[in-house]
Amino acid sequence: MTTNPLHFPEGNPFLEDNLRPVANEITDVHLKATGTIPAYLDGRYLRNGPNPVAEVDPETYAWFAGDGMVHGVRLRDGQAHWYRNRYVRSTTVAHALGERTPRNRFRDGFRAIGANTNVIGHAGKTLALVEGGVASFEMTDELDTVGTCSFDGTLHGGYTAHPLRDPESGELHAISYSFGRGNTVQYSVIGRDGRARRNIDIEVNGSPMMHGFALTSNYVLVFDFPVTFDQAAAASLSMPRRLRKPAELVLNALIGRVHLPDPITIAIGNLAPGNKGFPYSWDNDYPARIGVLPREAPATAIRWFDIEPCYIFHQANAYEDGDTIVLDGVRHRRVFDQNRRDPIEGDPAMHRWVLNLLTGTVHESQIDDRLQEFPRVDERVVGRPHRYAYAPMLSEESEGPTGVILKHDLHTGNTIARDLGPGKEAAEFVFEPASADAAEDDGVLMGYVYDRADDRTDLTFLDAGTLETVGQVHLPQRVPHGFHGNWVPTGL
Repeated sequence: MTTNPLHFPEGNPFLEDNLRPVANEITDVHLKATGTIPAYLDGRYLRNGPNPVAEVDPETYAWFAGDGMVHGVRLRDGQAHWYRNRYVRSTTVAHALGERTPRNRFRDGFRAIGANTNVIGHAGKTLALVEGGVASFEMTDELDTVGTCSFDGTLHGGYTAHPLRDPESGELHAISYSFGRGNTVQYSVIGRDGRARRNIDIEVNGSPMMHGFALTSNYVLVFDFPVTFDQAAAASLSMPRRLRKPAELVLNALIGRVHLPDPITIAIGNLAPGNKGFPYSWDNDYPARIGVLPREAPATAIRWFDIEPCYIFHQANAYEDGDTIVLDGVRHRRVFDQNRRDPIEGDPAMHRWVLNLLTGTVHESQIDDRLQEFPRVDERVVGRPHRYAYAPMLSEESEGPTGVILKHDLHTGNTIARDLGPGKEAAEFVFEPASADAAEDDGVLMGYVYDRADDRTDLTFLDAGTLETVGQVHLPQRVPHGFHGNWVPTGL
């Protein structure tokens, strides 16, 4: 067990309550459980999120920039075999813990923070993911850090926090962004062998933050939305006060215009400290649009569809329906505008966009008006027509987590809401089918649930059909609210 005593002053909501970092890395092989852990689950539930390794300034700490920590539970034969939580050992984290830095290749991306946003399995490897040009990391099955990730040397300069796996080919599709890419983003396809087989640059309107994207059977959807690189914020993060204005002028002349060589981009990116500030903000002058590109076509074949200004962090899914493409996702009116530390400013709710490929028009409608985020579908229907989407509901008062899980039936238009009880706070839940050919809601939802009264966390299993609790694994410590988790079956 690694013990890392931490004390965080009050004044920043992202360092308080269940966003408060945990100090210890724990391995527990004597876990207690109640109810039933489905016997068909053989693998690991993993979840990534920010957890600063050292004390930070509450005035400047930004949740999106915190050091990454992965929490995982190993399941097999209806039992929970272990819980582990481990920091992603970036250079900064390794130094803070007094350890040797793991494999750290310069071209793999910025290394100011450990990858803190997502964690997946692919080609036999566990990958902690992040975006914006920051290096992703490979980890072992037991969550020890191996080193930075470049997909066997085939992809440099950072990756994405949100790849999508095609359920038929098993390939990972991704859109990656970085301030050094000029007015382009990168579309890549990682094969089942863990190497990039396709990698093209797509021209956009500037230097946007492209947190998500969507996939259909034949197209990739590119979200070019009005959150863009903020040169003044970047200069204030990385430069002494007397050099900030000159640095801002230089960045203004380059960012969104000039594609910088990877070594220069990475050298600049490494100037910014982790756990401090966020260099993207809402841009009222930047139009919102969705690009539609045939998967195997050149970048020049992309078609753009203008939409009302908004931001989509997380899509639920997209699919083709005749001459249209249907996109379901959580719509934010705006983000990173008045509050640079808080990603939620604009009543996030589930919406649908229907893109007409014949007329070039877009129809938008609201699916559900309750505040929600982190929508998920059955991974077997990614890019194909889906019936169900699941999402944790957010509080109307605080826009923070609640204990309510929503199940949207997109065929009937009905939504089921399950309240897990007083004082419970639910994070993202993921679906795993009971068998390969099970129905779309025949299986379990799993995710971490925090209990405020006991200050502890359970890995909770819900019947996806009814949302009733099936079982719980009681963890030895609190798991702070974070970003994304996934079920990683043995052998993936």
